[in-house]
Amino acid sequence: MTQLIHSRSILTASAAVLCAFLVPSAHADGFGSGGNAFTIDFVNIGNAGNANDSGTTGLFSSPYGGVGYEFQMGTYEISEDMINKANTLGGLLISKDTRGVNQAATSVSWNEAAWFVNWLNVSSGYAPAYNFAVQPGGEGYTGNEDLVLWTPSNGGYDASNLYRNSSARYVLPSEHEWYKAAYYSGSGATYFDYATGSDVIPTAVASGTGAGTAVFDGGGATVPADITQAGGLSAYGTMGQNGNVAEWNESADDGINNSSSEIRALRGGAWDETEFFLRSSVRLNTSPTASAIFVGFRVASVPEPSSTVLMISAGLLALARRRRRAAL
Repeated sequence: MTQLIHSRSILTASAAVLCAFLVPSAHADGFGSGGNAFTIDFVNIGNAGNANDSGTTGLFSSPYGGVGYEFQMGTYEISEDMINKANTLGGLLISKDTRGVNQAATSVSWNEAAWFVNWLNVSSGYAPAYNFAVQPGGEGYTGNEDLVLWTPSNGGYDASNLYRNSSARYVLPSEHEWYKAAYYSGSGATYFDYATGSDVIPTAVASGTGAGTAVFDGGGATVPADITQAGGLSAYGTMGQNGNVAEWNESADDGINNSSSEIRALRGGAWDETEFFLRSSVRLNTSPTASAIFVGFRVASVPEPSSTVLMISAGLLALARRRRRAAL
């Protein structure tokens, strides 16, 4: 009996360790095919169950960043090339500025960004994240109509978030997810003021990857930098969450996500904005149909809960068998 109790305690303690191995710290997911193939790099955002930022720093309240699960954040912003290829393969009709294939895509509305995310899901065999009445190719499709809220009759319905289908893998990051990936230190209750893993104002640059740098006003940039040259990294390893282009968050401005046309949150500042807009305490908002030359987005990934549970169960079962054999 003593051996069985000891084995059970080992299994319980091992579950968290096994979970860490199930989600790689960094990986790239592939999309499209042939000449329209591309990859999106992701980094793991761990430390599940962290508390929100205290909200006491800066000029405004910032009670964000607490996320109760592990997820992945796009290392870089979405590029023009990725939009071009998704448009070609999916008939998405996403409009954008044209500056260079590797530069961050801008003048993309929230709704258009959501369509890009839906295509990532559907083309990979997952449920669409967002519900739209008219599909690409259908009569009246524009790519910029407001979504339809998910209802209890829909598979993947989540009463806490009527925008996002819980069966989707790829999503626009919620404001909590985005804030955590940008500003959380990864330890305790510590958040940074800037998305460079520091409370020190970043050094303004036009492009590059130097630690503690960001692409914003004063660095000489006249356009967004290439997505892989958009400044120093956050504590988790994301690039460009400060500067380069401001980024859509999935969340409605009030965080409730219960109105299809409600204004959405924006974060991070852009190449033509001052340091003020980079701060963790500063947020903007606008209509989901609006677009601007300084606004782009990145994608997050949430592993399927069912897949994670199955992998954990299989791993623990194998561990239990090894422990049982050792005890005999």
